[in-house]
Amino acid sequence: MSGPFLSYIPRIAQYYQTLGYGEPYRWHIHDKVHFSAFNGLLVEKTVAIVTTSALVRDGVGDQGPRAAYNGAAKFFKPYRMPHEPEPALSVAHIAYDRSHSPATDQQAWFPSKALKRSEDEGTIFKRAANFYGLPTNRSIRATKEDGIEIISMLREDQVDAVLLIPNCPVCHQSCSIVANMIEEAGIPTVVMGCAKDIVEHIGVPRFLFSNHPLGNGAGKPHDELAQMTTLREALGLLESAKQPLTTVHSQSLWANDFSWQDDYSNACKLSDEEIQRRRLEFDRQKANAHAVKNN
Repeated sequence: MSGPFLSYIPRIAQYYQTLGYGEPYRWHIHDKVHFSAFNGLLVEKTVAIVTTSALVRDGVGDQGPRAAYNGAAKFFKPYRMPHEPEPALSVAHIAYDRSHSPATDQQAWFPSKALKRSEDEGTIFKRAANFYGLPTNRSIRATKEDGIEIISMLREDQVDAVLLIPNCPVCHQSCSIVANMIEEAGIPTVVMGCAKDIVEHIGVPRFLFSNHPLGNGAGKPHDELAQMTTLREALGLLESAKQPLTTVHSQSLWANDFSWQDDYSNACKLSDEEIQRRRLEFDRQKANAHAVKNN
């Protein structure tokens, strides 16, 4: 077993209420979870990646490892990019676990190399030529609009199966919503994430849960074996799941204990001064993101 897991929904509710934002965010729940059966063999399939990471851009501030939350680095339209040459991707625009995720290895949230290795080994037919960027958006309506655009891209590229890798709490909601839409469109999916309670609250067809700090849904950073093992678990879930709401716990462990779970957005560990500082900084970054969205 993967050990105890952090319940993000109550942790985040307490955090933002402590910062003074009022009523907790209402997470989406699917009325129906769609399921597209995986027919045929993996070796016949083209597999694609949907990521919530952002393309690194000039002129929008620090986007490097453990950079402070950077609203100016957000993106608000889905994008499609080739795997080659390897892109530079960042998670600075979202609330991944900055205390415990080094963010120095993008393969921990973007399993491009592991998927290409699966192609080279003959496990899958091929890694799709392109990967797809999904915005992180609290708006359910906007996320569904993004999902329609992602599905159109997947169909144009003749993708047979999709791996969706969220990073922050809201990313997990965005990926869960879009996974359900992709399955309704007839393409099997796996969400590879770290926020078990959020994904299972919303409901998805297939979910590979890695009990890691947020930002490491594709495996431990700088550990090619762990990343490859995690990918194989996800690909295996494509084939093995027989019904929606199927969760598999990855065998990968982050550490020998789970003390890291006590730190993420834990309002009980913050001084009054730190709470005020975080509120001011969060408001500032929201304004930065708003400016990007409206440009």
